[in-house]
Amino acid sequence: MSAVQTAPEVKSPIALGLVAASVALGLLGDGLLRATPWGLNAGLWTAALTIGLLIIARLQRLQLRGGVRWLLLPAFLFAAAIAWRDSPTLVGLNILAVAVALGLAAGRSRAGRVRVAGVTDYLFGLSVAALGTWLGPVLLVFSDFDRSRVSRTRWSPQMADIGRGLTIGLPLVLLFGCLFAAADAVFEGLVTNLFAWDVRAVVSHGFLFGFWAWLAGGYLRQALLSSDVRNPIRRCPHVLSLGIVETGIVLGLLDLLFLAFVLVQLGYLFGGTALVESSAGWTYAEYARRGFFELVAVAALVLPLLLLGEWVLRKESRATLRGFRLLAGVLIALLFIIMESALVRMRLYQQEFGLTELRLYTTAFMAWLAVVFVWLLLTVLRGRRSRFAFGALVAGFVFLTVLNAINPDAYIARTNIERAAEGKRFDSAYAASLSDDAVPTLINGLPSLAAADRTILIEQLRQTSGRRSRGDWRTWNRGRALAADVLNENGTVQHPTR
Repeated sequence: MSAVQTAPEVKSPIALGLVAASVALGLLGDGLLRATPWGLNAGLWTAALTIGLLIIARLQRLQLRGGVRWLLLPAFLFAAAIAWRDSPTLVGLNILAVAVALGLAAGRSRAGRVRVAGVTDYLFGLSVAALGTWLGPVLLVFSDFDRSRVSRTRWSPQMADIGRGLTIGLPLVLLFGCLFAAADAVFEGLVTNLFAWDVRAVVSHGFLFGFWAWLAGGYLRQALLSSDVRNPIRRCPHVLSLGIVETGIVLGLLDLLFLAFVLVQLGYLFGGTALVESSAGWTYAEYARRGFFELVAVAALVLPLLLLGEWVLRKESRATLRGFRLLAGVLIALLFIIMESALVRMRLYQQEFGLTELRLYTTAFMAWLAVVFVWLLLTVLRGRRSRFAFGALVAGFVFLTVLNAINPDAYIARTNIERAAEGKRFDSAYAASLSDDAVPTLINGLPSLAAADRTILIEQLRQTSGRRSRGDWRTWNRGRALAADVLNENGTVQHPTR
């Protein structure tokens, strides 16, 4: 799906521009992105890709539609966030957000407005964008060039002559060069030094250049030159559709099951520790640990289930829609109680064992699910399914922005240090395993720790100090830079027992 219809007679000039841009982005990718871990370089390359897309579209007078410009903005911002936070989990989420934003920009650029599209439109658009990006360079070279026009240019005879001359001359140069090298040691040394290449380096540069050039060329072609492809799954095929009886039975049974579980949970939620320990034979911490992640899985599965149920439902009458919406609404209401039970369990578990990345990110995921379920009630269950996907996407981007802002690893370190100050157990080894985002918080919190925990943590930080090397400017990252500054200022690396 591309920005506009592109007439065949203007495809070749655009294709030439895309090839030039992909070569430039390939060279830039090889120069920037070979340095790891990624930091400033990821944002710079993404900015170059998006700017290249906008420049080519402007020069060729292609109108980008479907909210492409708005999608390029979060792609750049989340790429820049890779140079802000050092947490591997957060970096992974930022890279995923960049890929989704760029994929939707390429997949929705002609298919319609990104704000009014179904979930299947989003999934189909991302799939088409991924396939188009992978196959794009092949189509760019073999399909988009008008060879008849190229052959009529005044440079074509000269280019043919040059090609024939090189074909004949290069083997002769190789032959006589080998003879001269065998005849004279000085000449041999000159030739040897001239071609004394590091084969591994050549292969490495060639691979990275080819990979990033291929990726950039395929993406730019997908965004600007590809043809529209109709989404075949926008509406459910009749053979797969279900009536209200079938969907009503499914949702009704789930409502009963969820209600039974909620009735049990109400006793635990309001009965406190004594009820849990007397009825289940567990400690409160064991109860909390057992259920949280299972309940998160329940909440995550209900969302696609309801979307699929609404998609396959034969909307034969208003009564049919009202029945489905009532049963789905009851299920969501019960699910909110279950999600509250899960959050209570997590709070208990954190109080007992502290905070970790898995617990924090899973809680954030559940919070996003809660917002999405409210949005589902306001859109899908009110006959506005086409607006659901965009709201869920925006909510995801907002939550990821909040996570970048709060600095999860620093928050985890601060929470666990506060627990230690209250006399609770502190896991020094886990704290030291957090990313450099947590280092300033850990150093500032050292006085709050017991002497044994403080000694272990300092030793662990000293051992991992090598990962905080400044490196070159391409891998600059604010979290790593702050960690290095704090460690140097406090002398922790040089004096591990201080």
